[in-house]
Amino acid sequence: MRGYGALIGLNLKLALRMKSVIFFNYLFPLIFFFIFGQAMHAERGAAMTIVIAMVLIIGILGNGLFGAGIRAVQDREANILRRYKVTPITPGPLLVASVVTGWILYMPNVILILALAHYLYGMPWPESTVSILIFISVGIIAFRAIGAILASVVNSMQESQLLVQLIYLPMLFLSGATFPLAMFPPWLLVITQFIPATYLVIGIQSMLARNESIAANIQPTLALLLTAFVGLFISYKLFRWEKEEKIRPSAKLWLAAVIAPFLLLGGWQMHVQTGIAKEKILNRELARGDTFLIRGARIFVGDGKVIENGSVLVRGGKIAEVFEGEGPDAKTLKAEAVEAAGKTVLPGLIDVHVHLGAPGGFYADWTKFDPDKMMLRNLAAYLYSGVTTVRSVGDGLDAILKVRTTANSGEMLGAELQTCGPMFTVPGGHGTEYAKNLPAPLQEEFQKQTTRLPASSEQAKQQVDELKQRGVDCIKAILESGAGGRVFNRFDTGLFDAAAQEAHADSLPLAVHTGDARDVSDAVQAKADSIEHGSFREKIPDALFEQMAKQGTFYDPTLSVGEAFKNFAAGDDSLLKRSLVQQVSPSDLLSGTEQMLTSSEGAAVRKAIAEYPIDMAIATDNLKRAQEHGVLLVTGSDAGNFLVIHGPTVQHELELWVRAGIPPAIALQAATGNAARLLKAEKQIGSIRPGNDADMLVVDGNPLEDISATERISLVVFKGERIERTTLFDQH
Repeated sequence: MRGYGALIGLNLKLALRMKSVIFFNYLFPLIFFFIFGQAMHAERGAAMTIVIAMVLIIGILGNGLFGAGIRAVQDREANILRRYKVTPITPGPLLVASVVTGWILYMPNVILILALAHYLYGMPWPESTVSILIFISVGIIAFRAIGAILASVVNSMQESQLLVQLIYLPMLFLSGATFPLAMFPPWLLVITQFIPATYLVIGIQSMLARNESIAANIQPTLALLLTAFVGLFISYKLFRWEKEEKIRPSAKLWLAAVIAPFLLLGGWQMHVQTGIAKEKILNRELARGDTFLIRGARIFVGDGKVIENGSVLVRGGKIAEVFEGEGPDAKTLKAEAVEAAGKTVLPGLIDVHVHLGAPGGFYADWTKFDPDKMMLRNLAAYLYSGVTTVRSVGDGLDAILKVRTTANSGEMLGAELQTCGPMFTVPGGHGTEYAKNLPAPLQEEFQKQTTRLPASSEQAKQQVDELKQRGVDCIKAILESGAGGRVFNRFDTGLFDAAAQEAHADSLPLAVHTGDARDVSDAVQAKADSIEHGSFREKIPDALFEQMAKQGTFYDPTLSVGEAFKNFAAGDDSLLKRSLVQQVSPSDLLSGTEQMLTSSEGAAVRKAIAEYPIDMAIATDNLKRAQEHGVLLVTGSDAGNFLVIHGPTVQHELELWVRAGIPPAIALQAATGNAARLLKAEKQIGSIRPGNDADMLVVDGNPLEDISATERISLVVFKGERIERTTLFDQH
């Protein structure tokens, strides 16, 4: 051990005498740290995570490839290694001393960078500091090993510099150390999975931004350790003491052996895509870490309060402060100023009733309809329109849970998604008819994914419990038996009550689809959390509304779908002409729907729809009386049905409400604070108050006077990220 200690001490003395070592280990990273810190306004939030990762990766790459690689070649060409050869020493101590020296020289810089980020830029001290230090240590060892291999396989300084640059530059530019991975196209993201430095970047950023432990990054950690072991072993075998000892060009292939763990890891990631998904999620979280102040705006809080002139401070994805009046200067808060004079800030809008997998129209060429991709695109359309949260009420279970994971994790950018899972109904009941037009082999699977048909109370409870285990956010039951030309079997009230009781026991909100007053009565008696649709054909008694108000049952009238059905039956395509609908809808969906409205095939569909009794006067009267009795109102559109195109659904629902006589303030509260309460998410969304997620919609004008102002979107903020709306559809 004395020999090892002596070599390490000697290496340190020699290194510290060299100005270049001091400069590149300490001063050079600090220059980058301050330049990029100031340029990226790191004091505002997550940019500091990017700066730290950038500076550390540049240092680790330099420490390994230049510090170990080129330095060893210099020693060999200066005949320093020849002198060691005549002593009783093997290559082992020299290689170990090189690694330990590199670690000792570089680790103080890591501590210094983290300390400066904390004390100068206000970055919270990482909770996973120990994991960060261990992970960086492993990275230093691995890249020193790669550097040692480089020194072993080159025959001259000139050759070593060329080979080092060929490895250093791709790692620097393709790992995310200099250019954020969010900028990369999908094909380039795949390539990054084969680059060792990528895992260093992702690991450091994950530990800084998400407080992940080293256990959460075990794959890249093990790959780095394996690289270190293989690299040092091969370096030992190929070690050369004198420059006259030449090595065959084919020996350079040993470099492939050193990075083989990452070639294997990259190949595996190409298959499972988890690495790319993690990169996207991390980039999303970093984008949500900025600090900015929206000032000089009217603020509709979401709970009935309106601030005529105020400011909202967003920090780290949350609403940090809400100021009334002039408010502080943005610079004193280390925030960017976003001027909003003449604008209104609203909580992100919420649609509590959508069918995400249904397109809302027709494609001329149905081969262009991919349900999974379309659901993600629909969530992007909602976010584009300022609808930041939606609830799916009857999409296929496996597909909608997969989409929820993809969207809510941040892997793909779109509105937050809740799902009610399959619909509880009865054989021949509403919800089962959609399978009739499918080929026989597909009907059973469709029913399994979209419906639950309990035959007993025990089975109903069991099915609710199973859905709870699958992670659904609510339970939907259908009581409607239809009318006119659309008559269905009605869900047995005993089975319905059993499902309702179990939903309450499992703390799952219960949404009930109703068609007439009897349905509403049965749902209210079962203490449903929300009445979906109410009735388009029958007056709901005042006594029922009084009971709903007393027990806190929410009312979702879905006027949009009633109007859309009437328009479709009449061949009226005016709903497709709305500006926001035109902006978010695929052109082939719009053209295909317009063609259907005028075709002979469409005539048969229109006739079938016209047979179902829909009276908008009854529906609006029910809504007005619900409001008069103090019932909690929420906004749902039933999007996915004919002419109810996913995206700006809430805006049109609000217009219909106001047209029916509902005050704009009450309508807006239904679309924000009330809807959040129904979703049991009022502590995260639905109101502009400190601690909530920064989900906000900034519009031109005053929607309290002109509800159509909700469509004049100036800015959408989602979990603290200012959304670049024009790029939302590029990710699909």
